[in-house]
Amino acid sequence: MQHPNRLWIVYLARAALFAAAVVMAVAPMLLATRDIAILTEFLSLLTIAIMWNLLAGYADIVSVGQHAFVGVGAYALFGFAAIAHVDPYLAIPLSALVALVVALPVMVIIFRLRTAYLAVGSWVVAETIMLAAGKLSAFGGGSGISLPVSVVRGFGSRVTERYATIYWIAFAVAALALVATWLLMRSRIGLGLTAMRDNEEGAGVVGVNLIGLRVLCFLWTAPFLGLAGAVITLQKLRVSPPASFSIIDWTVYVIFIVVIGGIGSFEGPIIGTVVFFLIREYLSEIGVWHFIILGVLSIAVVLIEPRGLWGLVRRLLPADVIPISRRRRVRR
Repeated sequence: MQHPNRLWIVYLARAALFAAAVVMAVAPMLLATRDIAILTEFLSLLTIAIMWNLLAGYADIVSVGQHAFVGVGAYALFGFAAIAHVDPYLAIPLSALVALVVALPVMVIIFRLRTAYLAVGSWVVAETIMLAAGKLSAFGGGSGISLPVSVVRGFGSRVTERYATIYWIAFAVAALALVATWLLMRSRIGLGLTAMRDNEEGAGVVGVNLIGLRVLCFLWTAPFLGLAGAVITLQKLRVSPPASFSIIDWTVYVIFIVVIGGIGSFEGPIIGTVVFFLIREYLSEIGVWHFIILGVLSIAVVLIEPRGLWGLVRRLLPADVIPISRRRRVRR
């Protein structure tokens, strides 16, 4: 039941979210280079968090190996742009396509598993792909390799110009991931996913195709993770197995982000990513303690509200800030 007297809070939150999106769209014109670099990381991590939330929060696929597709996207970008000499801008969507192709056999393997076995299986597959990448001499082997200067200059001859270009690419990828996933959740498919989130057994009883939706979600996330990997490579200017396939950066941190923000909600990954970067930027000087704070915060949030920080905020709001459900109008 909605409370009309508090709807203004929802409208204010939506206006603030829209204003933040507008500011971020023109951020390179307003901020320093270092700030642009941080925001680029923010957008890449947000994209990955949105995808993991879709898998774990709605489709009940608790993957601990999604960093595999981030790494595949990173290596695909290098392969197309540096080795095959494809236009660097074209190499970005091609990286997403390669991640999708790789996801097909991976899906066949890990979908034979469930619950904890699926999580372990996805991690094993990711580590196997990382080890295989370390054997590719054209990609620098185990130590990695930097992008050629010609490829780097394709995104701008000056440092400020290149940072701005890469930022806008990251912004476009994050916006595409957010809007496309929102449209997915607003469709009949999203209705089935929401039913799975709330009651998987009940959803199956009423005719929701559980396996089909899981397959769709898994294949949906792969190209977006590949795009995120391509953007990360453009920012770091190199590929290497430990960095491109980092389980800490692209899976562990992402799990913390989604859990803190609110798993199984659309607002959760956004809130969690903001909190994560605030902790990282302002508490990184205390060393390992900021990791401890992040872990303690995750445990505390789960104990207080399993739906995360968004679950706490949602208690005070009459509606979602980013609505994904359609309200049926009653004819009189």
